[in-house]
Amino acid sequence: MAEESPKDVGVSSTSSSDCHAEIVGSSSSHSINNGSSSAGKSFTRVQTLPAEKRNFVNLEPDVSQSKLERSKTEKQRTSNILASEAAKIFDSKIPVQQKEAVFSVGLFLQNLFNPFQLKLLNRIATVKDDGTVEFEVPGDVEPHTFGGPADFLPESADEESIDETDLQYIPPLQIVMLIVGTRGDVQPFIAIGKKLQDYGHRVRLATHANFKDFVLTSGLEFFPLGGDPKILAEYMVKNKGFLPSGPSEIPIQRVQMKEIIYSLPSACRDPDVDSGVPFKADAIIANPPAYGHTHVAEALKIPLHIFFTMPWTPTSEFPHPLSRVKQPAGYRLSYQIVDSLIWLGIRDMINDVRKKKLKLRPVTYLSGSQGSENDVPHGYIWSPHLVPKPKDWGPKVDVVGFCFLDLASNYEPPQELVEWLNAGPKPVYVGFGSLPVQEPGKMTQIIVQALEATGQRGILNKGWGGLGNLAEPKESIYLLDNCPHDWLFPRCASVVHHGGAGTTAAGLKAACPTTIVPFFGDQPFWGERVHARGVGPPPIPIDEFSFKKLVDAINFMLDPQVKERAVELAKAMENEDGVTGAVKAFFKQLPHKKADLDSAPEPSGFLSISRCFGCA
Repeated sequence: MAEESPKDVGVSSTSSSDCHAEIVGSSSSHSINNGSSSAGKSFTRVQTLPAEKRNFVNLEPDVSQSKLERSKTEKQRTSNILASEAAKIFDSKIPVQQKEAVFSVGLFLQNLFNPFQLKLLNRIATVKDDGTVEFEVPGDVEPHTFGGPADFLPESADEESIDETDLQYIPPLQIVMLIVGTRGDVQPFIAIGKKLQDYGHRVRLATHANFKDFVLTSGLEFFPLGGDPKILAEYMVKNKGFLPSGPSEIPIQRVQMKEIIYSLPSACRDPDVDSGVPFKADAIIANPPAYGHTHVAEALKIPLHIFFTMPWTPTSEFPHPLSRVKQPAGYRLSYQIVDSLIWLGIRDMINDVRKKKLKLRPVTYLSGSQGSENDVPHGYIWSPHLVPKPKDWGPKVDVVGFCFLDLASNYEPPQELVEWLNAGPKPVYVGFGSLPVQEPGKMTQIIVQALEATGQRGILNKGWGGLGNLAEPKESIYLLDNCPHDWLFPRCASVVHHGGAGTTAAGLKAACPTTIVPFFGDQPFWGERVHARGVGPPPIPIDEFSFKKLVDAINFMLDPQVKERAVELAKAMENEDGVTGAVKAFFKQLPHKKADLDSAPEPSGFLSISRCFGCA
């Protein structure tokens, strides 16, 4: 069959494969008013003690109390009339027709702010028909109105770095890692878990059943969490924002979230599913899309440490990766709005788990999806050479470096692939991993013709998107099923991919000029960072993917100066050890006294409306 001429492929841009919120800009609709790191000093190796001699914290909540305690993460109650109306769109008991009447985040936003703040928001934000929000802060609005840098500088600028930390002896712990997402989200935590094991700790990695073999073959214990990452990815590619594009999409989202949230308590305290070996967590490591991790930690009175591959801590230096904000004055506000939309969608499920499984008091609409974020330590898994730690992040936040899992050393490549690589110059890698592509045939056609137009050989990773359906084989194109990036990328001239944090890190480590074609989530953020660093062209959103733009991107990456900058960045990252940095950050932030281990999180300040607006 003859190949068609290349055309633009329209594929929806969305929020995240892990069901995050996204605030993006699109055509105007309704205003709010209308309702509408790092390798460093070595640390002491601990000895594993016999299980019967370990002093583990009792994780079972006290069910003998006749009354539920007031939530440690709950804030002062406020009027929830409008919020309760907005929450109807997520209530599975309400008919679709009724949901359509309240299908807008504008109602919820009205309830978040006082009249003065709402008037400002009405000037800067527009609620779109698809449930997304666009920010544009007028020039006469002072940055401090929305929590500018002056209001949120850390208390002490002389904080101790991870490298300078003198880590003390830490008794062996049973650590559960609650990780939600795709394989790229899980992989860094396997590396961190293995390092924790090296220092005498027992590690259970709780994630989706799809990754059981991946976890077990890496030597970690596995426990299944709910949710299917493929369904999550397909849903978030189809729906642009956190709010579904239509009422019919709501059940898909809610089923996945409910499965995740309801599986968390069992992951922390149930015996191993296969062996029956008992397990009770002494500490939790989680990524934000686990959603209920803060509440489980509160119930079990054990420390929690959040690690993530994209920014989740409010800052005035850049907006939330799941938002689209035009002016710096709105950057910090974007974190609050994203969190608020997430919380709106999951509050009923969280409260059901709190009451039925955790024996905790329900929390209000404005308590925030993540609970006591200000007091929970965060570690960010990226290189400070690519994104330095913001100046307004305090000592509870660390940037530890990229966390790589060595897969290349055990990989046996197909002889056909080795021979093809040796038969010509280094190729351009093109692949979008586990992300679904709406029109794989047209996208494949564009990729092949762009490679031919620029005279490049190419490796095309078929992935879950179904790319690579060629009318006839081509010597210049190699179709790939699966291959570790740490083996393949050093053998490539440049890479074109979706911009997942792990894939981005692997390409930069291999000194490859990089083109990012973001689908959703944090991918636009990494595309912008790669371009700002001068090692790749501006990102090409998937719904703007075209023959011309891909040709321009490949030519950009062929520039020798771009390659020089890529080599320079790779050398700067060469001495980073993000896995060790993550473990040291975890040890540094871990409470040293049993009294601290048993204490519950402090009341949340993350979703404080007054603090966000600089009124505290």
